[in-house]
Amino acid sequence: MIPDPSLLSQAASRKPQTITLFLCGDMMTGRGIDQVLPYPGNPRIHEPYMTSAKGYVKLAEEVNGPISKPVDFAYIWGDALEELRRANPNVRIINLETAVTASPEFWPGKDINYRMQPRNIPCIAAAKIDCCVLANNHVLDWGYDGLTETLDTLSAANLKAAGAGRNLSEAEAPAIIEVAGKGRVLVFGFGDESSGIPWAWGARIDKSGVSLLPDLSGDTVRRIAKRISGFKQQGDWVVASIHWGGNWGYSVSSAQREFAHRLIDQAQVDVVHGHSSHHPKGIEVYKGKPILFGCGDFLNDYEGITGYEEFRGDLTLMYFVTLDLATGNLVSLTMTPMQIRRFRLSYAHPDDIRWLQQVLDRESRSLGTRIELVNEGRLALSVGR
Repeated sequence: MIPDPSLLSQAASRKPQTITLFLCGDMMTGRGIDQVLPYPGNPRIHEPYMTSAKGYVKLAEEVNGPISKPVDFAYIWGDALEELRRANPNVRIINLETAVTASPEFWPGKDINYRMQPRNIPCIAAAKIDCCVLANNHVLDWGYDGLTETLDTLSAANLKAAGAGRNLSEAEAPAIIEVAGKGRVLVFGFGDESSGIPWAWGARIDKSGVSLLPDLSGDTVRRIAKRISGFKQQGDWVVASIHWGGNWGYSVSSAQREFAHRLIDQAQVDVVHGHSSHHPKGIEVYKGKPILFGCGDFLNDYEGITGYEEFRGDLTLMYFVTLDLATGNLVSLTMTPMQIRRFRLSYAHPDDIRWLQQVLDRESRSLGTRIELVNEGRLALSVGR
């Protein structure tokens, strides 16, 4: 589980002090999930095939059985709460892929409308989440007022946000998470148009929106590096959380890979946290730093929706990334497979865990890593083709 053989001698000579991050992919608590929480919002949505969020509840119940409504706020996390207690990470980061608003002003021409009633925000706090990344293609589904209410709601719940703001400066600023005795974790959120983020959603000097990447060029990396250097202090660890790429498929583009490498080489990034794909993708370790190209959906209301079954979008992963405090290099990366059933996360079946391990190992080999099955149904990353 040591990510780079060249670090073995260093690791053997000392027991490193470490910091552990919990990361996951897209957490969508709106639409159907919002309807089973204690304070369901207006179910009206403006989608081609569904006009009520309650329809997604019906689809899920037809496939996996009834959901006793209302569920409590902790319900959606299911077995993930036990796993978080076991791992006890220092920092917990999610990509929150929904607006948190009661706004009726949906974005015109957009086919999907995700929103969660603000009074349901305790469902995020139930897992002691530290940071919600918002640079994604759903945070403005309910307009600029919806984004403002999302930011206000998170702030009132003491949840830090990254990747979106009331202006460009706020959208580009990191969420700063202080960890007693271990330093600070800076989370920068970025969105790429390849994930479906409308170009109009990009924040401006005097306009709210998301931190949208103009491209994946060297010039963009240099601007990011300058921004990070303005915040980073000695003992800080930097997470670049990027919403990029399409929903389905395992391929990692050369542009994405080169961009991630440049972030590590030039912008002092310690962890690249990619998301947007509806299923987990391969993992790379570059110069001791982990690159998660696509963490997959973590929670959604897609039960009963057909298509793309070969990707097993119902299987999700909890990522636990442990870094060496002295170097910022990866010490270990373990993953716990979960399955979404009745809008709740449950431990995955052993057969499903083996399938997921084989797929991720296949996809990670070309990136120079291996994914192994370890004790108690968990996965672990190792280096070596």
